[in-house]
Amino acid sequence: MSVLSGVREEATRHRWHSQPLPFGAGGELLTLHRAPANPEREPVRIYISAGIHGDEPAGPLALRRLLAENPWPPHAEVWCCPCLNPTGFPAGTRENALGVDLNRDYRQPRTPEIAAHVAWLRQRPRFDWTFGLHEDWEAKGFYLYELNPGGAPAPSRAMLAAVSAVCPIDTSPVIDGRPADAGLIRPDLDPELRPQWPEAFWLVMNGSSRCFTLESPSDFPMETRVAALCAGVRAGLQSV
Repeated sequence: MSVLSGVREEATRHRWHSQPLPFGAGGELLTLHRAPANPEREPVRIYISAGIHGDEPAGPLALRRLLAENPWPPHAEVWCCPCLNPTGFPAGTRENALGVDLNRDYRQPRTPEIAAHVAWLRQRPRFDWTFGLHEDWEAKGFYLYELNPGGAPAPSRAMLAAVSAVCPIDTSPVIDGRPADAGLIRPDLDPELRPQWPEAFWLVMNGSSRCFTLESPSDFPMETRVAALCAGVRAGLQSV
């Protein structure tokens, strides 16, 4: 798979530690880890994921570009999962090979991929910042979810401003069935009341301070979608 081969090449070039995470019958998830370049400062822990929906290729491509650019703050410790749906991604399907939407399987995992991923997440320290790279086939432009239960300072507006230079923002008052403010959705919800959890719910319910889900518009050219996701992450990293 050329995209993931490129991810591995860039990770190796910039001295990331690569660890395959086995699941099921011979499957594996790729995980990457970057130690802080400045070990004398208290690290900020960052997590980035992509490719949980196999029909959203811009996320893994954006992560490959970010690995090549190497924009990480020197005091950041970073973990990446570049393709959480390794059976759906080559097939171009939202679901995995068994027809399951993996991004609804985090509350009580029943798929081997997410069971393995959750077990891996439980072995990591608490994340200060998380970024999930996605696409939306119905979006009129880029938009952003912010889960921030503690009300900590967040760069969501700066992220949207950075993205607007390379991709239009979806300014619809309602996006994905939720109220939105100039491309920003801050959902007022209680994950405990939801029977199915996406990855972001698991992260915020297990201690992650600020979770951002970046959604690029799938009807736009691939370069625009990738550039939008990269611009959003870069702007977020500037606040770390």
